[in-house]
Amino acid sequence: MKRMELLAPAGNMEKLKIAFLYGADAAYLGGTSFSLRAFSDNFTPEEMKEAVDYAHSLGKKIYVTVNIFPSGKDYKELPGYLRYLEKIKADAVLIADPGIFRLCREVAPALPIHVSTQANTTNWSAVQFWKECGAERVVLAREVSLADAKEISANVDIELEGFVHGAMCISYSGRCLLSNYFTKDRDSNHGECVQCCRFKYSLVEEKRPGEYFPVMEDERGTYIFNSKDLCMLRHLPDLYDAGFASLKVEGRMKSLHYVATVVKVYREAMDAYEADPEHFTVKEEWVEELEKISHRPYTTGFYYGRPAAADQVYGQSSNTQTHDFIGFVKAYDEATHTAQIEQRNYFKVGEEVEFLLPHGPIVKHIIRNLRNSDGAVIDAARHPQEIVCMTTDVPLQVNGMMRRQVK
Repeated sequence: MKRMELLAPAGNMEKLKIAFLYGADAAYLGGTSFSLRAFSDNFTPEEMKEAVDYAHSLGKKIYVTVNIFPSGKDYKELPGYLRYLEKIKADAVLIADPGIFRLCREVAPALPIHVSTQANTTNWSAVQFWKECGAERVVLAREVSLADAKEISANVDIELEGFVHGAMCISYSGRCLLSNYFTKDRDSNHGECVQCCRFKYSLVEEKRPGEYFPVMEDERGTYIFNSKDLCMLRHLPDLYDAGFASLKVEGRMKSLHYVATVVKVYREAMDAYEADPEHFTVKEEWVEELEKISHRPYTTGFYYGRPAAADQVYGQSSNTQTHDFIGFVKAYDEATHTAQIEQRNYFKVGEEVEFLLPHGPIVKHIIRNLRNSDGAVIDAARHPQEIVCMTTDVPLQVNGMMRRQVK
C-alpha cells in the first residue's frame, strides 16, 4: 500500500520540530506576511530557510502558505517573496488566489504550487483546471464529501489533500467577513480573524432594544456560529479509499501539546492501517488521547454528506479536555534517572502525572521530589518555564510532554 503523507501545522520552530519528532511527514507554515494565520508566531525569512534545511535533513517537507486574498498593494512585495521561497527550496507554496498563482508561475517557475482549501475546490472539473494551470496538488474544500473526493480522484491524476483533524470554520471554506465587520481593522481574509464565530449571541427584538433573548442553548446565550472540531480517526480506511495523498491536521495557532498528541495518534493509526488494512481497528487508547487535548466536541464534518445543525454546531464557546499540559522534558540522564522539566503549568510533589513520549506508550509517574536550577529542594514548580529536576522510576525521552488529569 502506498504511504499517505501526514501533514502537521507549525506555528513556530519549536512546534515544527515537535511535529517531525512525533511522526509528521511534512509541515505547513506561514511567513510573517501573506498567510491566513497572522496571529500565530509565524516564521521570518531566515527562520523559513532554517525550517526548510532542517526538514530536508530529515527527509521531510515544508509547505509555505501564501493563501491570502490580496489587494493591489500586496503585489509590491509578493514577487520578491515568491522568489525567496523558490531560492530556499520550499517544497511547495499554498495559494488560493489566481493572481498570486499566475505571478508565482511567472517569477518562481520552479516553485511547486498546492492549491489552498481557501480556493473552494469542490469538483473534478475545477481540480482539472488547477492541474492544467500547473498545480501539483489540490487541497479540497472542507465541504467536499468522501464520495465526491473519490470521484475527483478517479477523474483527475493529481495529488489530493484533505483535512483529517482540527477546528472548522462556520463560513464556507473560511471565506468570512464577520471579523472585518465587527472590528473594522481585522481582515479575516488577510490572516487577522478575531474569530467572531466563537462569540456568544442572543436575539434582540426590533422594538425592544437592550433586551436580549437566548435563541436556544443556555442562560448565557447561544453559539449558533460555533462549529465542532473535525476528527476522522475512526474513519481512516474511508480516507484511504477516497484517494487522498495527504491528510492535514489543522492548528498553526494550537499548543505544542496539541501538535504532539494529534500527530502521534494519527501516525500510529496510519502506520497500523498501512501495515495490515484488513485487520485494522481503532484502538480506544488513541481515542482517549484525542480527548486529553483542548478541543470542541468532535464531528466528521461534511465527509459523509451535509450535516444537520445538531451535528455541526457546538453549544458553548469554551473547549474541553481531560488533561492539562504542565511540563516539557528538556533533558534526561539515564544514569541517575533524572529529568529536567520546563514548567508549563503549576505542579507539585505528590501529584500523579503521565508523560506522552515521542516513541512508545504513555508513562505514568508520581512526583516524589523536585529541585530547582540551583539544586535546592522545592515542593512545587511555581514559576512559568522554570527548569526543575526530578528523579523518575521509569525512563523518559527528551521532548516528552508531562501532563495531569483535570480534576
